[in-house]
Amino acid sequence: MAEVKDQRHPQYTKDRQIVNDLLPQSAPSNRDYADLARLIVRYKGFVGARDIQADLIKVLNNWQLTEEALFTKTRAIHEVGKVYIAQDEGQDDWA
Repeated sequence: MAEVKDQRHPQYTKDRQIVNDLLPQSAPSNRDYADLARLIVRYKGFVGARDIQADLIKVLNNWQLTEEALFTKTRAIHEVGKVYIAQDEGQDDWA
């Protein structure tokens, strides 16, 4: 069986900066919660970016959340209104 080679995600550089900004947060904003949830979805099962995947788990632990609790929280945040400011409109960042 051939060994699977790690891939580099096209959003890696941008995402790495977001994760770096999330790591020291002790009082996360709604945007921080939404970013964490979005990145967990993006990198779950991705073959590569293992440093980002490990740091996303660290952020969850630092904020004393499970994935399920985070997703419940972010669904409630998105129901209330827009999380991302106007400058992001028109740019789909879910890839």
